[in-house]
Amino acid sequence: MNFSSRTFLAISLAAISISFGASALWAADNPFVGNWKLNPSRSKLTDVMKVESLGGNRYTFNFGSGPETIVLDGTDQPGLYGGTLSVGIERDTWKVIRKRDGRMLISAIWSLSEDGSSLTDHFTGFNANGSSYSLKYVYKRKGAGSGFAGEWISTTETVNSVVMLQVRPYEGGGLSFIEPAIDVTRSVKFDGKDYPNAGPNATPDSTSSIHRVNEHALEMTYKIKGKTLYTQQIELSPDLKTLTVTRLIVGESEPNIRVFERQ
Repeated sequence: MNFSSRTFLAISLAAISISFGASALWAADNPFVGNWKLNPSRSKLTDVMKVESLGGNRYTFNFGSGPETIVLDGTDQPGLYGGTLSVGIERDTWKVIRKRDGRMLISAIWSLSEDGSSLTDHFTGFNANGSSYSLKYVYKRKGAGSGFAGEWISTTETVNSVVMLQVRPYEGGGLSFIEPAIDVTRSVKFDGKDYPNAGPNATPDSTSSIHRVNEHALEMTYKIKGKTLYTQQIELSPDLKTLTVTRLIVGESEPNIRVFERQ
């Protein structure tokens, strides 16, 4: 259950930005601008998480943004980036909850297979307007470990909500990538600078930057407090109907691939 990241996007055309007018025209006519819907059957929403037992009821969790150590007693405890994390044990399941400013961001129920080799995560994310989105992940254990402790890599996922990506022109020839399902907007310009992410669910001190790779591809870099967390390759198909977003977290080898179709 990657809290920092489950979730996307950017673009690219040839470097024609000779003037502000040319840049603005590029954004207005940019084939990446539009509404895009995730096709789960064509996507591979790979997720990696690590759980380490420290003895007693203390555990360290790493969902891709860095380690968080808490006691598994169901209480809200300090987590990363001004939020809280709690894990409660209910019979054979763990209930994982993340909040920020007292508002619930995610709730997840974890359960283990009888042989302990797989973990099922029923994940629900909550937006500031009260809406929610849900996924079901099945993870396989990688390497050694017992119980919930170990490194887990997702093998299958079921998306139970419609996931949309909106790409809009942004001031000065830039672009805005709006993810309604997770209440996050990334507005960037093609100048190599880091721009703060916006929205109720945006991680504090997180930024995005973007550059053109070629006519049909962009690369976006996501940072927290100046440190790169992941990069995303965004590629438009030759017929301009499909947008593929490939995200790779620093230090990981398993990419997350999302395929969107133009609406």
